[in-house]
Amino acid sequence: MSGVPFSGWPSPALWKLLTLCSSSPEDGASGRIPAEGGALVVELNAWSGSASERGQGDDIVILVTAANGNQGRHLVPRLLQAGQVLRACVRSEESAQALRSAGVTDVVVGDIADPDVMARAMRGVDKVYYVGPTLHPEEREMGFVAIDAAREAGVKHFVFSSVLHAILTDLTQHEVKRDLEEHLLSSGIEFTILQPANYMLRHRLKPAVEQGLFRLSWALDRYQSMVDLSDVAEVAAAVLADSGRHAGATYELVAPGRYTALDIATVISDVLGREVAAERIDADQFTAASLGADHEICFPYHTGAARAISKRYSSHDFIGNPNVLTWLLGREPTSFKDFVQREVELLHPLGR
Repeated sequence: MSGVPFSGWPSPALWKLLTLCSSSPEDGASGRIPAEGGALVVELNAWSGSASERGQGDDIVILVTAANGNQGRHLVPRLLQAGQVLRACVRSEESAQALRSAGVTDVVVGDIADPDVMARAMRGVDKVYYVGPTLHPEEREMGFVAIDAAREAGVKHFVFSSVLHAILTDLTQHEVKRDLEEHLLSSGIEFTILQPANYMLRHRLKPAVEQGLFRLSWALDRYQSMVDLSDVAEVAAAVLADSGRHAGATYELVAPGRYTALDIATVISDVLGREVAAERIDADQFTAASLGADHEICFPYHTGAARAISKRYSSHDFIGNPNVLTWLLGREPTSFKDFVQREVELLHPLGR
């Protein structure tokens, strides 16, 4: 999946964000865990009808889900700078306040698993950029709800953030996204599907910078492709701005280069000017470190997903081709070394 950790051992809080909710702190539904299988809590701000009712006239309205997450934090500023009319959907009031401070005036706060929330969020919207809650047990159902709500609301263009090689059925999160792609293709809505490789993320780089040790829960000699989130956001903004050109397209978003864990450690070492080692840890050890020793009982979905990731990526590479991303950007995509150099400067003085 995009969002498979490429760096090591996150804090318990980060792992819970990665697994219980999504691939980022705001990539998906409510972070509250249902008690005894109960319904997820819904928090929805008062919302005032369609775009025209809000006085936006003929403006094209774009809905971005997970708008304060990994992708949203890169995409929303681009859309605002371009003068797009935005509605943001997030799961917490804290995220909503961050977006309002950034200039987003139309924010829906709620759980995307709730059909009423999605129906209200979609009303009066022309285009949608949908980021779902990766590694959430209800990710498939949430995606179905979003697509169905978009169809009912008459959305003209649905852009779905999927994953590179969604066809892989031995990875739970890939199979879910494959099913969502099929549902979208069958919905009758004009669509574009983006299939990013594993994300290059700052919080996944920090342990290697701080501790000098890059940990991975699969074979250290298997190759993976990656992509910079700022490049993904640039493509997403272009797709949303020119729906006619990109309608019906499926784009693999892959940066140049294929990296083993050993290669990744070497790149980080070269940028830092000091040695960073690579170490493999067991998938259950990885999960227990964040979710506790009882993770297999309390969090069976996440435990199974972690084991499947480890098994797949220990026996197969996860690689793609950078041509499509290069063509879409009209330039060379950000390399992993460029990413590390940029982020180390931002992490200073941790990095040097």
